[in-house]
Amino acid sequence: MRIFIVSDSIGETGELVAKAALSQFEQVYHKAQIKRFTHIDSLEHIEEIVSLAKLHGALIIYTLVRDDMKQHINLLAEKVNVEIIDLMGPVIKSFEKIIGTQAMQEPGLVRRLDEDYFAKIEAVEFAVKYDDGRDPRGLLQADIVLVGVSRTSKTPLSQYLANKRWKVANVPLVPEVDPPEELFQIDPSKCFGLIINPEKLNSIRRERLKAIGLSDDANYAKIERIQEELKHFDRVVERIGCEVIDVTNRAVEETANIIISKRQEYLRKK
Repeated sequence: MRIFIVSDSIGETGELVAKAALSQFEQVYHKAQIKRFTHIDSLEHIEEIVSLAKLHGALIIYTLVRDDMKQHINLLAEKVNVEIIDLMGPVIKSFEKIIGTQAMQEPGLVRRLDEDYFAKIEAVEFAVKYDDGRDPRGLLQADIVLVGVSRTSKTPLSQYLANKRWKVANVPLVPEVDPPEELFQIDPSKCFGLIINPEKLNSIRRERLKAIGLSDDANYAKIERIQEELKHFDRVVERIGCEVIDVTNRAVEETANIIISKRQEYLRKK
């Protein structure tokens, strides 16, 4: 028994279904010959495949999504008496009826959607792994590096960017701790310093201390301490040579859009 899998993508779905069905026929399962015809994008290809199927007595299973190609292969197969099965058509028609929208008829979308999903998962895992300066080696692998003093939204921003499929690492800057050397080895264009108004940061830190049950007059929230940290921040970002973004009155989404725009612009120019 011969089976031709005809697909405008890679034909994986058709082959899996064919094998699943064949498994119910033990006497032919290991004898059946399955051949994939992938990335079929022209009517001429279809004509050649139907001719081969007629010659070899093959069954055609197809997962084409374009109406013109489906109509063409059905007409040709009927004309030369080749058995043919449309795997996707009935499912798509039912979806169109339920959803009330026409299918896009664009090949290979499921693979692209899957790749997009896994790229997002990988970026989110990366952001978690290299959050808060946990492992400086991540700085060399990151698409974007964020630096800033405590409570400048580095972590929420990292997660937001990760959901846009950017691999992000962030480093907290504290006067008593030397920044990792990797920070000065990266391309400055992928690094962004996050600056904030001292009074605004003072308010944020005081609220944070109260939220965790501590006194809001701790050194962490004192304006003198904040100014010391911001001076240290200035020295570090000047040494890196990176761009600085004021996040004082910006939502995470707004800051992220600025960063994405600048990164995309830089990458286009490369």
